[in-house]
Amino acid sequence: MKKLLVGVFSVMLVLAACGGGDDTDDNGDTGGTGEESGQEQENGDGGAEETAQAGEELYNTNCAQCHGADLTGGAGPSLENVGDEYSVDDIVDIIQNGKGQMPAQDHLSEEESQQIAEWLVNR
Repeated sequence: MKKLLVGVFSVMLVLAACGGGDDTDDNGDTGGTGEESGQEQENGDGGAEETAQAGEELYNTNCAQCHGADLTGGAGPSLENVGDEYSVDDIVDIIQNGKGQMPAQDHLSEEESQQIAEWLVNR
């Protein structure tokens, strides 16, 4: 019985550590005081890592179906070396306005497009 109780507790602990949902409300506000982000920036690991993670998640949700999860292309062209050909601003423009057969991704905000572009250039 003791082993079962320890096992259940261990599983709950692991799930609690891995589960952590999104702490933002529908407006993207975390409800915090801003002190957390200031501390992260002081520690040197602040916004850049979060932006990269957000950019990758946005890419996987909005771009991977055409450009491939590994950026090698598919219905759309490969984006493996897109940072060699285009700047972040150029990529944002392409995402927002389309280019060639790629339609404008007007469901993405400019900020989201910026995050994707920065991730693509800096990965």
